[in-house]
Amino acid sequence: MIDKTVANCKEAVTSVFDGATIMIGGFGGPGFPARLLEALREHGATNLVAIHNGGGNDDYALGGLILDGRIRKLVASFPINQGAGAFRDRYLKGEIELELTPQGTLVERIRAAGAGLGGFYTPTAVGTELAAGKEIRNIDGRDYVFETPLRADFAFIKAHRGDRLGNLNYRMAMRNFNMIMATAAKVVIAEVDQLVPVGALSHEEIHTPGIFVDHVVQVERHPRVFERTQGGRSP
Repeated sequence: MIDKTVANCKEAVTSVFDGATIMIGGFGGPGFPARLLEALREHGATNLVAIHNGGGNDDYALGGLILDGRIRKLVASFPINQGAGAFRDRYLKGEIELELTPQGTLVERIRAAGAGLGGFYTPTAVGTELAAGKEIRNIDGRDYVFETPLRADFAFIKAHRGDRLGNLNYRMAMRNFNMIMATAAKVVIAEVDQLVPVGALSHEEIHTPGIFVDHVVQVERHPRVFERTQGGRSP
């Protein structure tokens, strides 16, 4: 029986190459795969494109990668927050590119990639700078912008429990971008709080089937992920 577990985060990220596009799950602190991102900082891959809801925090994980100058482009909905100083500074200096995408559109672009769709029309962003250069179509008297699918080479996601087949279970707010990103990347790497035996997760508890997951690594939850984003509360 296939075993998708790896010993540590360092081993999990060894295949990430320079110039890769990486989806990063999480919404603020909940469901954020911080340990994988810290391992990626040690790994050394650079010139990366990051797809994430926000712009990272301080000098840790995604914020640290941006601070280190390893991210050349960020695709995000909320790139500026209290802790996103590294992104703000680099963006103002012209050292990082931003593709600003409304949150609902971001999710739907990822979903379209996972579903094998060629794109979709949405009224969001009509009449704004975000629609520049995109196809506009009038449907039943209303204008819509055509948005293309968003795919990645890798997806770093966070789950509560997982087994060696790659089946994943999320806890509470972990069920955010993690689930949809698992469908839209060539290689999906999941860090989990608990590694459980095959069969311990009932069919109803499996939120992401193992067919979507390539590697699973068990890590201890790091309190720093939540200090500023959730006031010290973990999901």
